Amino acid sequence: MKTRAAVLRHAPVERPYARSRPLSIEIVDLDPPGPDELLVRIGAAGLCHSDLSVINGDRPRPVPMALGHEAAGTVEAVGSAVRDLKPGDRVVMSFMPSCGHCLPCAEGRPALCIPGAEANGKGTLLSGARRIHCDAVPVHHHLGVSGFADYAVVSRHSAVKVEGDLPLVEAALFGCAVLTGVGAIVNTCRVQAGQSVVVVGLGGVGLAAVLGAVASGAERVVAIDLSEDKLALARSLGATDTFVATDPDVGDAIREATGGGVDHALEAAGSVKAFELAYRVTRRGGATASAGLAHPSSQFAIPAVSLVAEERTLRGSYMGSCVPSRDIPRFIGLYRRGKLPVDRLLSGTGPLEEINAAFDLLDQGKVIRHVITF
Repeated sequence: MKTRAAVLRHAPVERPYARSRPLSIEIVDLDPPGPDELLVRIGAAGLCHSDLSVINGDRPRPVPMALGHEAAGTVEAVGSAVRDLKPGDRVVMSFMPSCGHCLPCAEGRPALCIPGAEANGKGTLLSGARRIHCDAVPVHHHLGVSGFADYAVVSRHSAVKVEGDLPLVEAALFGCAVLTGVGAIVNTCRVQAGQSVVVVGLGGVGLAAVLGAVASGAERVVAIDLSEDKLALARSLGATDTFVATDPDVGDAIREATGGGVDHALEAAGSVKAFELAYRVTRRGGATASAGLAHPSSQFAIPAVSLVAEERTLRGSYMGSCVPSRDIPRFIGLYRRGKLPVDRLLSGTGPLEEINAAFDLLDQGKVIRHVITF
């Protein structure tokens, strides 16, 4: 079949993107789903820094590539081996397909699926296939989703069924921002009621983490960012303390305000400086986690002795250490009960034709989550 898709032909691309137009809206050929795959009509797809990092060259990926990984839609057709989904079902896509058989999957850690990571790196579906073509030339899949399109073929293992009438614009946010941010708090950090949390970097993931910390019953939720507007939003979402990251004394101020540092600090900015600040404001015996994807060449430095003398812990958090089939429905349930106001992260919506200008807004920090609607 034919479908529209936002295709990246080369990277990096110069800013502003409204002028350089890194993503071209093209009519591509989409193969039918394979045995363990789905054809999904996309209803909404959010713009994320993981898309932006492919455009600006920070996260090299094979091109041409149809971008978009935070998406929700309706199943149109299923492959011959799919038994638990049917046309008409609504699904949220997960950007890491899990095979269910490798060692991480067997340990209950599907975010670290080895075949899934290999497929994402190569720009294929979990089966190894590429279902998108343009003039008989294969177009790579982005993280197994390629959601900036009217239709997408995805692995069954990249989709989670959504029950009820949740609007797809809101459902899409659960596929990355909420999965990563809330998951980092409840799964990676395992924040408990009464504890203290710092979140450094208030994009979609960071603000979702603030929501997760509040929902977990954290007594102190400290938010740090460069933007006063984002700090104000964090306060409205339940942050008890906010600090401007450019203050040269911000680390000392946070340690003083929290009585020597926090139990958990989460870096969500994809910045080495942000991670080092998060480590600095973690208390003795506390844990520092990173959910931000820094540039592959970035390295950080910490005083090694503090790991032992202060019994400190460092953790990485990919996809919020989530099990998507378990956590997406759980987080949606919290949203329905008013415990996780994810809709507050939505900055606006727009058509596919305006996607390049929308990436300028994301690049400039002017939006939290802009969602393309179809």
